[in-house]
Amino acid sequence: MASLPVVLVTGATSGIGHATAQRLGRTGHRVAAIGRDRAALDALTSDRTTGFAADLMELDALPALVDRVRDQLGPITGLVNAAGVIASGAIADTSDADLEAMMRLNVHAPFALMRACHADLKAARGAVVNVSSVTGLRPFPNLAPYCVSKAALDHLTRCAAIEWAADGIRVNAVNPGVVRTNLHRRGGMDEDTYAGFLQRTVNAHPLGRVGEPDEVAALIGFLLSADSGWITGECVPIDGGRHLTAAR
Repeated sequence: MASLPVVLVTGATSGIGHATAQRLGRTGHRVAAIGRDRAALDALTSDRTTGFAADLMELDALPALVDRVRDQLGPITGLVNAAGVIASGAIADTSDADLEAMMRLNVHAPFALMRACHADLKAARGAVVNVSSVTGLRPFPNLAPYCVSKAALDHLTRCAAIEWAADGIRVNAVNPGVVRTNLHRRGGMDEDTYAGFLQRTVNAHPLGRVGEPDEVAALIGFLLSADSGWITGECVPIDGGRHLTAAR
């Protein structure tokens, strides 16, 4: 068990992060599953998955979190930044505090974790996958803070890829369209509103459906693997073709 690659996955208690943690645990990795929900982490724990409770908004605590993972599981060979938050609203109605909170979790936390994991990733010639969004590639109305945060995450991905290439570290991002997760409900949608949102957005995806977390997790697993060993600095749409369409 000690020889298995160790991958740190944030947002591991729901959605894409949860599906990724489960997939990596099944495919020969030790998974450090990061989340705030202790009960959900306990439910995820297995012989290959260990839960670590943490609030990623507490940026100063993230180096110590990485140390805890290393001390318990061994050097980190991969990092998946899947935790994120979304909120809708017009630019004119967005407060500084709302914008800061969006940037803190969606950009600052991945930046801090990448920095804290750099030495381990360099030693392992490891890989990072950031979970971005189609909104990082295309603008959408009433989502400016989220779009800006994901565009920043995409460019962080590219900057790290070029800077860390000499260290043997690959850095990529995935850019999902609408995926069936709790993200939008946590962002304020009630069940009826969310059901209507899913129904409407089906037609915004040329393939005619929304995505599932396991589909994105499969791409993340590939980008972490040796099979993708000549891919770095890419922000890969996985969105049923939505990035090809006009915003609606």
